[in-house]
Amino acid sequence: MRLTEAHVGRVARKIPDPGIQLLPGFVAATDADYDRVVAEIIADAPDGGFWVFAYGSLIWNPDFDFVDRRTAVARGWHRRFCLGWDYRYRGNREQPGLMLALDRGGQCNGVVFRLPDEAIKANMHRLIRREMSMVPSAFPPRWISVTTQEGPLKALTFAMNRKSGRYVGELDDEATADMLATACGFRGSMAEYLHATVSHLDMLGIRDRHLWRLQEMVAERLERAAPVSS
Repeated sequence: MRLTEAHVGRVARKIPDPGIQLLPGFVAATDADYDRVVAEIIADAPDGGFWVFAYGSLIWNPDFDFVDRRTAVARGWHRRFCLGWDYRYRGNREQPGLMLALDRGGQCNGVVFRLPDEAIKANMHRLIRREMSMVPSAFPPRWISVTTQEGPLKALTFAMNRKSGRYVGELDDEATADMLATACGFRGSMAEYLHATVSHLDMLGIRDRHLWRLQEMVAERLERAAPVSS
C-alpha cells in the first residue's frame, strides 16, 4: 500500500462532535424508528443463522458480537464511495466526507459475521443505531445472497438507495480522491477510513482494484501537500 499511517497522521486533527447534521428531507431517527426497523429485520430473517455482510468499516470495527466470521462474495453489488454527505463523523461543513455503501452492479468481496442466536435483538439495536441516524435511511438494511467457501448464505447488509438525495453517483475518481484526502470529522478522517478498509481487505487477501487505486491517489495528494516520511 502507498497510503500509510504517516499519511493519515497528516490529516488527523481534533474536531468536537457537532451533533446530528440533518440534511434536507431527513429527520432524526427516534427510538420508535429503531424499534420498528429492528422488528422488521428480525421478522424477515431467514433460517440457518443470522448473518451480516460487511464491506467497509464493519470489517474492521464490527461493533457487535459474533460467533463466526467468513469471507464472502456478494454478486450484483459493488462497494463505492457514493453515500454523501457526511458533515459529522468523518467530514465537516467545509470538507464533507463521502462514505462507502453497496451500489448495484458488479461484485463485492467482503466478510460475513454470524450473530449469536440468543442476542440478535440487542446486537441489531447496536448496529442499526450506528448505521441509521436519520430517516428515511439512504442505505436501508436488506437481505442479500452471498457465497462463501462453506456454501451460500442470506446476509443482512446496507445497500444504497439510488433515489435518495444522499446518493452521489456523478463523482469521478479524481474528485473522490480530493475529498478523501481532506475530509475530517470528530471520529477521524476519510484518509484513515480508507487506509483501515484497504489494509484490512488486503490482510484478508481481498484486492479491491478501485479502492487500491483510490488509496494511491489519496497518498499522492497528501505527499504533494506535505512530505510524508515512511
